[in-house]
Amino acid sequence: MKETNVGVIGVGAMGYNHVRIYSELKCANLLAISDMMRGTLDQVSKEFNTVGYVDYDNILQIEDITAVNICVPTVFHKEVVLRAIEAGKNVLVEKPIAPKLPEAREMIKAAEETGVKLMTGHVERFNPAVQKAKELLDQEIIGNIVSASAKRLGPYPPRIRDVGVSIDLAIHDIDIFHYLFKSPAKTVYANMGNRLKGCEFEDHAEIMTKYQNGVVSILETNWLTPYKKRQLDITGTEGIISIDYGNQTLKLYQKDHSENIPIANKEPLKEELKSFIDAVDNNTKPPITGMDGYNALEVVQAAIRSTKESTLVHLN
Repeated sequence: MKETNVGVIGVGAMGYNHVRIYSELKCANLLAISDMMRGTLDQVSKEFNTVGYVDYDNILQIEDITAVNICVPTVFHKEVVLRAIEAGKNVLVEKPIAPKLPEAREMIKAAEETGVKLMTGHVERFNPAVQKAKELLDQEIIGNIVSASAKRLGPYPPRIRDVGVSIDLAIHDIDIFHYLFKSPAKTVYANMGNRLKGCEFEDHAEIMTKYQNGVVSILETNWLTPYKKRQLDITGTEGIISIDYGNQTLKLYQKDHSENIPIANKEPLKEELKSFIDAVDNNTKPPITGMDGYNALEVVQAAIRSTKESTLVHLN
């Protein structure tokens, strides 16, 4: 089996898992990692027996590395992604693609001009429950989609200091809505606020989005709840699909019955990284493009604007 040489830039909480999975995949060969925190870098490089650099430019200078995963804090995405693209590397950047839309556009344009792959790491798309829901919706098992309601709740993660809950958490479901509905967002109305001491950004958000095909989504997310909840309910003209992201379960409700649909559990991040390597190896379009990341960010930014201006925001 062909092995693609990869590097991981940023090996904190999320980046660590990228390193762990690459060490397990037969299709990938982890050549080097980078992190500006020497203690973290030494610990991870020792655990996975790989070369570690404080300066990520050392990874970009390794000619044998053709793909890099960028898992640095969101505020540094543009800088690191553009350097990687300039070095001719294919890039998987963790969600969100960037904190601001102009930065995302610049990254997408650079990848197009250079001819490298740019994939956004929206990992929930690879959740087996989401994949099964997509299959059922494509078969129109519940008829035409009318609306969807999602909850993504949990305690505040102190390590997240550069963005609020809408960019960190809400963007997951916003991307899933776009993926399942197959329609661009039309209008966004949101309410956000901050109740936690020590958190500089919004810690709760309620976002309503209407799509061009008429579907409406309602999303509740926060860092206030002492337990995690990851739930999605999709209502159609002939039934309801209910997903528990965390347990990777799906229940189908129809007129005369309800049933739990069997799903084989998988690690979504592993499926995501495999898909990235496959796109690089076969020179195919990544399953989640830079534009997919841009579209999700656009809705989040519209929600932030809606909150600040107390108005309905129209998207082009």
